Amino acid sequence: MTPDPKDESLRWLRQAENELEDAHRLAGLGRYYLSLYLCQQSAEKALKAFIYLVEEEPLFTHSVAALLKIASQIDPAFGELADAKRLDDYYIPTRYPNGLPGEIPADYFDDLSEAETALERADAVLKLAAEKIEDKP
Repeated sequence: MTPDPKDESLRWLRQAENELEDAHRLAGLGRYYLSLYLCQQSAEKALKAFIYLVEEEPLFTHSVAALLKIASQIDPAFGELADAKRLDDYYIPTRYPNGLPGEIPADYFDDLSEAETALERADAVLKLAAEKIEDKP
């Protein structure tokens, strides 16, 4: 049985909200590498939540940039969030030392302002997705 699109959308949105909340907490603790990763994850899941309203299964991708393109085709308002594609920069190197030759993520990502920018971008994606999902019957 196929899940109800709105229910599935809300399920993904709830996970995105939890991950963004954790990203904010981790940034406050100075764990920027984890915060950055969760910003990417939250934006990805928020976009998939929105896309679930019109597609049974969103394109299998973890790319915020690719999901933004799909979401923008459904609703042009997502085009205004194009800078959120930069969150993809945190998908691999925030997790694996081999993504940063000679470094480890915990040391390399040590900039509060970088985390704040990522949090702002993820917040914007989540906010817009939530608004669009709530507006959909």
